[in-house]
Amino acid sequence: MKTFSLQPETPKATPDFLKGLNEQQHKAVTHTDGPLLIIAGAGSGKTRVLTFRIAYLLQQFKAAPNEILALTFTNKAAREMKERIKDLIGDKAQKLWMGTFHSIFSKILRFEADKLGYGKDFTIYDTSDSETVIKLILQELNFDPKEIKPKTIRNKISDAKNQLISPDQFQHRFVSSTLDDITAKVYQIYIKRLKQSNAMDFDDLLVKPIELFENHPEVLEAYQDRFKYIMIDEYQDTNHAQYKVTKMLADKFKNICVVGDDAQSIYSFRGADISNILNFQEDYENATQIPLEQNYRSTKSILQCADSIIKKNSKQLDKTLWTEKNYGDPITLLDNFDERDEANRVADHIINLKMRHGYKNNDFAILYRTNYQSRVFEEALRRKSLTYQLVGGLSFYQRKEIKDVIAYLTLLVNPHDETNLIRIINEPSRGIGNKSIQDLRAEARNTGQSVWSILQEVESTSVYKPAKVRIREFVNMIHRLRSDLENGAGLTDATRNVLEQSGYMKALVEENSQESMMRRENILEFQNAIAYYEKGAKKASLSAFLQEISLITDGDKFDENKPAITLMTVHASKGLEFPCVFVVGMEENLFPVGGREGFEADIEEERRLFYVAITRAEERLYFSHCRNRYKFGEEQRQIRSRFIDEVDAGVVRTETGATISQRQDRFTLNDEPPKSTTSSGTQVEYDWEQPISKKTYKSASGSTIQYDYSDGEDPFQVGAVVEHAKFGVGKIVSRSGLGLDTKVVVFFKSRGQKKLMLKAAPLQVIG
Repeated sequence: MKTFSLQPETPKATPDFLKGLNEQQHKAVTHTDGPLLIIAGAGSGKTRVLTFRIAYLLQQFKAAPNEILALTFTNKAAREMKERIKDLIGDKAQKLWMGTFHSIFSKILRFEADKLGYGKDFTIYDTSDSETVIKLILQELNFDPKEIKPKTIRNKISDAKNQLISPDQFQHRFVSSTLDDITAKVYQIYIKRLKQSNAMDFDDLLVKPIELFENHPEVLEAYQDRFKYIMIDEYQDTNHAQYKVTKMLADKFKNICVVGDDAQSIYSFRGADISNILNFQEDYENATQIPLEQNYRSTKSILQCADSIIKKNSKQLDKTLWTEKNYGDPITLLDNFDERDEANRVADHIINLKMRHGYKNNDFAILYRTNYQSRVFEEALRRKSLTYQLVGGLSFYQRKEIKDVIAYLTLLVNPHDETNLIRIINEPSRGIGNKSIQDLRAEARNTGQSVWSILQEVESTSVYKPAKVRIREFVNMIHRLRSDLENGAGLTDATRNVLEQSGYMKALVEENSQESMMRRENILEFQNAIAYYEKGAKKASLSAFLQEISLITDGDKFDENKPAITLMTVHASKGLEFPCVFVVGMEENLFPVGGREGFEADIEEERRLFYVAITRAEERLYFSHCRNRYKFGEEQRQIRSRFIDEVDAGVVRTETGATISQRQDRFTLNDEPPKSTTSSGTQVEYDWEQPISKKTYKSASGSTIQYDYSDGEDPFQVGAVVEHAKFGVGKIVSRSGLGLDTKVVVFFKSRGQKKLMLKAAPLQVIG
């Protein structure tokens, strides 16, 4: 490997770009040598610090651009950082080794593939590809994939790989159930099957470099010499494999800088290990720790809310966020009857905020714990003609027709890829049935060859004779397409040739259905993506394009410029920010997941997840929960989330203003008093300096406002059964207004629906 040495030069004077940094940011940027832990609280400008630190290293001639390794968790983050660095130092930023863990190490593996027994054009399997392989293995072992879920087995294998547990170790040390025993058997075959297909899964992109460095120390040393400075973003999200491979690379110079926030560690289900950041100073002697605590994103009320939550966790690094922003609006708690009521009220609030404050659709985010919660919000937004984007749904590249076209293209660079070969050998139908395919796979297993090798010698197999003719035609087609590509056909032309010669587009045209038309449109869009890539790449190759789309992360799918309300899980929202955020479904067994007697470690991660949700908000924040929710086709009573009760009551109010805190010590004369708005648009400004009594406040206009339920739960909530002296028994179906102006709509069995003022109506809650 080519190595680089720097010519000694005199460091330049302090650059102008450092002048805008606060004191802690400046320390983090200019601390260049030795291990460094930057504890970057939410909204504290960590991306700015990382980019400025890289620019500073280059400006001070500490390293050449290709001697800096910067690892992120999304391609989008890497692109944004590289663009910012380019603005600071110019085009030499293009030579930085900057990208996601998977993209950087897949690049290294392409260079060194032969040392591991792989071809450089190996395929990268996504989750669905891996599950397909495992499903076929289960069938070979005579297990029913409907009973033993391939996804479950894949998750267990993935966990083992991320903890660097080999199949043999798993078999001898980690088998404690029948499912584990099945996993051990599948695991052994799975890694062999991938190797035969010249394929790696996502976990291999982290595990194989460790294998490479351990078996070839000269390769490790070469990369240690190359990467004199290593920076890792979101370090709290690293798993054991990521921890080990970066520690190996940093072992020579120890110039490793990690940036993260233990309070935002939310990916343990993916193998992330919070101890990596908590134990950083134990791993690296004399490590420096610099906290970034000034928040530039959120108002004081939002930060106070976040702080009150995260302080309940026992395992955390010491820091307290603060901001120079004003107090802002208190957090609003929406108490709803059921999920439809919740969705409608959230939509109404969005309309109201747009009309009164000029917010645009892309200023709003609706965050939920699990993907299935999106349905009722999608329906409510559609009914009210509000445009939205759903993040976390089916990816464009996961659609069947796109996966099919990708499978064809993959065979042009790696015909030994069994999973993609089997996927399209009879797609569209060309008379090669399941029996013939099973015979081909059995022949491959018996001879130790790849299925592609068997296909090329199909005449000597026991495959049904008519199928042999179809197979020869298929093999000849792949050879022609590969030859066209090798002889200089462009990627756009190669894709067009695949679609024509395979008969794929013709089959969709002949189907002539609404679904087939949509599939054709998706394929045309895929061709646009190919053309766009080919036009923009300096050295376009089909292998590079396939790698690029295989490494797209969840965070890369969000379009912040799309004029639409964003619906996403809290996990997907990490790293994003919105002026207005609604955190919905705040109920036990939903957020947090699990029962009240759940393991504390799980609850701590759920609390960190809630903290992430809170700190996405810049200006306005809403919590929402339901008293009832449909589950398994039945309406069930819900218990509101314990996290709502853990939030500092001084910064939260219900939609009716019933829980505003009386504590004066949280506000000073310099703070802007919180404001609340009635449904009619009237603003009430509370004079926090003049409490009259425990339940009464004086407004700025001099009038007094009485809150009868400040110390307890307001009984007149949606769903409550009430009795009226004149109208009889009924149920509250909605409510609006604030304080004494609160109105309720009650449906009475004998008199129908009535709208009543709470302060005047003779109502009594009876159930």
